[in-house]
Amino acid sequence: MAWRQLLLASCLSAAVLLTMLQEGTGASVGTRQVAGQEAQEDVEQKIFMQESDASNFLKRRGKRSPKSRDEANAENRQKLRADELRREYYEEQRNEFENFVEEQNDEQEERSREAIEQWRQWHYDGLYPSYLYNRHHI
Repeated sequence: MAWRQLLLASCLSAAVLLTMLQEGTGASVGTRQVAGQEAQEDVEQKIFMQESDASNFLKRRGKRSPKSRDEANAENRQKLRADELRREYYEEQRNEFENFVEEQNDEQEERSREAIEQWRQWHYDGLYPSYLYNRHHI
């Protein structure tokens, strides 16, 4: 129980001390506060610039000045991503073309096989093997 009273007394004394210090600093400023505000505005004008000037300053980096490591890394990541996308695009195009060529070749082989089969049936003379292999040489 004694420690609760001690804690309450210390908190109360800290609160009273803080209020007294706050009132004391407020009273000591007086007319200097206006001069301090003017000085602060002057300092802000020296530190801060207008938004358009700031954006131009950040955009304009000398051509000879080196890039920061983060800027170079970001640029390299963009290049690598673009290369990867380009590679995937061309791989997809190549696969589509290969499938198209394969289908065309299959269709051509089917047509030529049918034509050869028709030619063999037309020229078959009833003997086995077919006409071409049965010719008599004189």
